[in-house]
Amino acid sequence: MASPLRLTVSLSVCLAAVAPAVAWQRYSKQDADRFEAKISRIVAFGEKRTTARAAATQSTPITDAEINAYFEAGAKGQIPPGVVNPELNALGDGRVSGQAVVDLDAVRKQKKRGWLDPAAYLTGSLPVNASGLLITKDGVGRFQLESAQVSGVSIPKSFLQELVSYYSRTPENPNGINMDDPFELPSRIREIQVQRGQATILQQ
Repeated sequence: MASPLRLTVSLSVCLAAVAPAVAWQRYSKQDADRFEAKISRIVAFGEKRTTARAAATQSTPITDAEINAYFEAGAKGQIPPGVVNPELNALGDGRVSGQAVVDLDAVRKQKKRGWLDPAAYLTGSLPVNASGLLITKDGVGRFQLESAQVSGVSIPKSFLQELVSYYSRTPENPNGINMDDPFELPSRIREIQVQRGQATILQQ
């Protein structure tokens, strides 16, 4: 089963979002350390096996600053090559946005492009951003895309899906993530509540 960190990174790629990147640090090491500590706490809770398991619950808030500080620190190799400066933001009411600078050439060269294909005209590494609704219940989540842009220009969902599929590929899943597919939440996570500026992880 994927770790919560793997889920988080997959979601960041799934949202594939970036405003213009900045060259200076915006977050603190303390924020990154807090994120790591919270992820360890979440994983440890998920691995507990006790007779009182059904009654045990845990709530862990994770702020935008904490997760983005971890991304800025390198996320210990979890971010795929070709995706730079990923950032996630909790907008509230279940809505999230993501941003990253993405190497579009790697994706464009995967197949022959027709003149109506938007990928044929997008070259180099460009800022990609997306936003949508994260819906979670009873240990299952799904993402409902609302909008996506490359350098501020709207792109179709099919093109964002192509980016997501390419950059989320693994040996176990060579086709990558399908944004429309529901996904199992790891570590006994039952729900993720998205408020403005933070998401609260509920485990049982």
